[in-house]
Amino acid sequence: MREIKAIQTEYNGYLFRSRLEARWAVFFDACGVDYEYEPEGYQLDNGLLYLPDFLLHGVAGRDGGDLFVEVKGKMNDQDARKINCFVNMGFPDTEYLSKSQTATLLVGTIPAGDDIWDIIREIGDRAYSSGNDIWPYEFNFETIDGDHFAAYPGINKNGYFELFGDDSSYLCDMDGAATEKAYRLARQARFEHSATSQVFPVRRKS
Repeated sequence: MREIKAIQTEYNGYLFRSRLEARWAVFFDACGVDYEYEPEGYQLDNGLLYLPDFLLHGVAGRDGGDLFVEVKGKMNDQDARKINCFVNMGFPDTEYLSKSQTATLLVGTIPAGDDIWDIIREIGDRAYSSGNDIWPYEFNFETIDGDHFAAYPGINKNGYFELFGDDSSYLCDMDGAATEKAYRLARQARFEHSATSQVFPVRRKS
């Protein structure tokens, strides 16, 4: 079987390996969070090499600060081993319920829905569904701080990018309209012949 290759896509000064990665970059821009694309590769304890897709800076809220993001349209066992090894390398030896120094949010396709609550429901469904026992979960704090708990990327009411936890006391801090707009911009972005997408980011509040 011939390998099917994704189309490289130019956006915001980066040449992304796929349209899906470029769409997540549109989402991050719309959320006003600073990011780097493929900033550095790592040699893992199992001898494999790993190059995370994104490094976000200045994430607000729970487990704030820097955060790696891995974009996977399709997962396989080797991908899963790399991600798990990378995340586990960053945990303290004696405690797995603290932020990993290599905290990584795993994401797939851009969540869809008619409104923000549809998007939240889709993220929640995917946060607790995995392909098999070794695959990490999408949209889950487990690969961030060891807690098996859904993580909802979005914009808080102060205008900053945050991962919101899976209960109403966290989600009520989300700016639903701004977050929904960011997801819509990412899904609707068009990249013609690797040209820059025409999108209009949500500006961070001053």
